[in-house]
Amino acid sequence: MPRPSTFSIVAYSPEEDAWGVAVASKFLAAAAVVNWARAGAGVVATQSYAKVSFGADGLTLMQTGYTAQEALTQLLAEDDQREMRQVGIVDREGGAAAHTGSKCFDWAGHIIGEGFTCQGNILAGAQVVAAMADTFKTTTGELANRLLAALIAGDEAGGDKRGKQAAGLLVVKAGAGYGGDNDRYLDLRVDDDPEPVRRLSGLVTAHHLFFGSPHPADQVPIDEALARELQAVLRSQGYTQREPDGVWDEDTIQTFDAFIGNENLEERWRGQNPRVFDRVALAYLRQRFPQA
Repeated sequence: MPRPSTFSIVAYSPEEDAWGVAVASKFLAAAAVVNWARAGAGVVATQSYAKVSFGADGLTLMQTGYTAQEALTQLLAEDDQREMRQVGIVDREGGAAAHTGSKCFDWAGHIIGEGFTCQGNILAGAQVVAAMADTFKTTTGELANRLLAALIAGDEAGGDKRGKQAAGLLVVKAGAGYGGDNDRYLDLRVDDDPEPVRRLSGLVTAHHLFFGSPHPADQVPIDEALARELQAVLRSQGYTQREPDGVWDEDTIQTFDAFIGNENLEERWRGQNPRVFDRVALAYLRQRFPQA
């Protein structure tokens, strides 16, 4: 029987009112098993011969008012294989609790901090969770980026001593999902890859590009030079036969809007002033179409 080995971090951000979990493991599609979170309830990582029901049951308990420790105590009390399990849990107020069973394979352990807990089993050593905890505490920015930074630190500190296969990152906050009617702000997985954490980092960057909101400071006017550049992209990609002339008229705007939709960049264009463009999206287009 394979020994499931995993390192993860669960956390709450009071500034964002967001909960998140990041995981890496030499275990196919690890995040599909480990990662559980619900806005207004909390977050759970269940691993080491994971009892998957700990995820849904733990969230339900915390949704009804249980603290992380109370929920964890009840989950373990009903499990006769609790000494094989490892669990990290953070409640809706940011209270954290963790359990590393006595039968988890070395190295196994956890670190509980303010609003987070890091845990892992069959790791290269205690330095893995220590690096994760230290990095999370000292990294600034949004919760997703802090969780990713912690995961990268754990990976670089040795991670799962059996190797690498999968990684995932889940962040929830009320109304933050696509379309605004769910809590899935970010839900990314790398199920089978030789460098899953590195690949996950790229996916997070892509998520911020395609779903992030443009900042006013990143809006640049579409002057004649930029208009020519964007028109050259439109022509090179077959959206128009018009020679770039630097005139950003209604016909060009409509053509550019169709192009932006096909490139899935509408979050950074539509609803904005059509005579300015987002600097982040522009950098992406320049990288994607360098010969235009």
